[in-house]
This record gives sequence, structure tokens and C-alpha cells, in this order.
Amino acid sequence: MDHSDHGMTMDLPPFTLQRGLEFTGEPFFLVSCLLALVLYGWGVIRLRRRGDAWPVGRTVAFVLGVLMVALVMCTALNDYGMVLFSVHMVQHMVISMLAPILLLLGAPVTLTLRALPSAGRGRKGPRELLVALLHSRYMRVVTHPAFTIPMFIASLYALYFTPVFDFLMGSKPGHIAMMVHFLAVGLVFFWPIMGVDPGPHRPGYVMRMLELFAGMPFHAFFGIALMMASEPMVKAYANPPESLGVNALADQNAAGGIAWAFSEIPSVIVLIALVFQWYLSEQRQARRQDRAADRDGDRELAEYNAYLATLRARGR
Repeated sequence: MDHSDHGMTMDLPPFTLQRGLEFTGEPFFLVSCLLALVLYGWGVIRLRRRGDAWPVGRTVAFVLGVLMVALVMCTALNDYGMVLFSVHMVQHMVISMLAPILLLLGAPVTLTLRALPSAGRGRKGPRELLVALLHSRYMRVVTHPAFTIPMFIASLYALYFTPVFDFLMGSKPGHIAMMVHFLAVGLVFFWPIMGVDPGPHRPGYVMRMLELFAGMPFHAFFGIALMMASEPMVKAYANPPESLGVNALADQNAAGGIAWAFSEIPSVIVLIALVFQWYLSEQRQARRQDRAADRDGDRELAEYNAYLATLRARGR
């Protein structure tokens, strides 16, 4: 397969981490990342000017998520990812598993709902349309585990082991579309599990953990399949440029190891986030119960005092 047909750079020097992190500014993702930061910042500033608080941790998480996307798509990693399977797999894992987790912890939907003004009674503005979308049948379907888990798995096996992957790798727009798909799948998969934002499918914490562990093993199996293969399984990376001095099979084995390792890292991060959210939820519920008990105690005390007052009145 001729790499020139894929719009790939033939004179890339041997890959190093320093060279891979050089800024290249891929236009689509650069504009998208800047727009996401500007809109999120606008929402936070609008809340602060109104006197409302917004957790700093959420802002930090969202910014880190956007920077993760920019790191793998707006640097030379994106160029090397067109010709090296291992670098592409780093892009895939970061943009589909690490970045979505951080973006969701930033609660962008909640921020949008709080920042957008209400259109008023009987009218529909952006805020009302967003609320309608969140409660729509479409969102109930795409956030249900019967959809998210198969989609998460299909993004690996049905993409890499079919001609679809080579077709998308045939051009830079196809490569960008594939990366957008990976990001969207990651967001849809992790949103019902550990997202802070409201959604139509929000099971209990035990079910969320089961959903998480239902999808992760398939990532590990996918990585093992690549590591154990005796020949290149993806045509797009079967003939890396000679200037890189890379063996295709060794590069594929490295890609498999990366996919296998990344099946563990997000699981740990999400599990920690779930346990923390569970703890906070229990704390909030305990405080609500304490307040209810205090109200009941005050009411009983008032009733008892009223009863004593009636006894004194009768004694007179």
C-alpha cells in the first residue's frame, strides 16, 4: 500500500517524544478545542458575575480534558499517528478514554443549563431545547448500556479488523472523522457511568461499576490480539516509511500493548471517581435525613409545648 495515497508525510524523521510534541495546529481540532475553552469560560464567568459558585475542580478537569485532545491532535503526534500504529493507538486511547472522563467530570451540560437564560413561560430558547434533548427518546437510547457497550466494542473490532479503517485512513478528513467518532463514543460510554451531568439513564452506583467492567475487558482482548498476531493485521500500517526505521509487526505489538495497558488506567480513574461520588451522595443523603429529623423534632417539641399550654389554660 502506497502511503502517499493516504496523504501521509514520507519524510518524517525517526519518532521521539520531544519531536512528537511539537505543535502543528491541526485546524479542525485546534478551532474546536479553543471554542470549547471559550464557551466553558464564558459559562463560568457568567455564573460568577451572577454571584453563583462553580467548583474549581470541574473547571480544571474540563480544561485538562480539552488539553488532552489538543495534545494528541494538534501536535506532531497526529502526523506520526498517520504512519505508526503505536502512535495512532496512543491517540485513540487518549481521545476515547482519558479525555472523555476529564471532560465529563467538568460537567459542561450542567454549566450550560445554569449559564443559559430561561426563555420565559411558553417560549423555547437554547436552554429549553437542551432540556428537551436530554429528556428525549433519542438520548434514552444512546445512553442505555444496550447501546453504549456494543458501540464501545464495535469501535475496536468492527473498525480495525474491517476495510472501514483503511478507508478512513485514506485521507486526513477521514482520519479526523474517525477521531471525532472515538471521542463521541467515549463520551457516550462514560457519561451514564460517571458523568456529573444529568441524563436519562442514571443507574445506581453498583450498576455503573458493572457497566464499566462489562466494556473494559474487550479493550484488553483487543490489545492481546494485536500483540499475539504473527503478521500485520491492519493494512494502513503494514508498510511504515523506511525513514522511520520501524518494523511493522513490532510496531503493531507495541500498539497492542498500549491498548491493553489503557484498558486498566481509565478503569482505575473511573472507579475512584465513582467511589468518591458515591461517598458524597451518601453524605448529602445523611444531611437531608438529619435536617428532616431536626424538623420532626422541632415539630414534636412545638406540639408538646402547645399541649402544656392547653393544660395550664385548663388549670386556670
